[in-house]
Amino acid sequence: MSEFVGITTENVIEDLRRADVRPSTARIHVLRYLLTKRNHPTIDCIYQALKPTLPGLSRTSVYNTIGMLSRAGLVRPLSLEGSEMRYDAFTEDHGHFKCESCGEIYDIDVTIPGDAVKDLDGFTVTRRDLFLWGTCPKCTGKKQS
Repeated sequence: MSEFVGITTENVIEDLRRADVRPSTARIHVLRYLLTKRNHPTIDCIYQALKPTLPGLSRTSVYNTIGMLSRAGLVRPLSLEGSEMRYDAFTEDHGHFKCESCGEIYDIDVTIPGDAVKDLDGFTVTRRDLFLWGTCPKCTGKKQS
């Protein structure tokens, strides 16, 4: 997977404008955080990370911003388990692996062949997700030590 390197505020503002989203301070900071951290955070994680920089920020404004960015196609919501919602700024088709030991979520390259959806005659597929769970190399190494 390609990493988002060199993400500048100007790049983020351009992305927002291309998606017809007004580049407010909160929107710029939230999208830039998601593009540069790639840690698939929850609303609360985003809020906690940005609050020191934006003292007037509220959880509600982060929630509303994420909703707008999702509707604009700039952010992909991930529902991995139950009510745990996380967010990803890498919106191209890809999969996710969640370590059951440390909780870290990793992007994984996935190619889903066209014949995988052959039984969906008459259906229109708009999004594909693949979620895998297991133990990451860091945690596997810890168990073996």
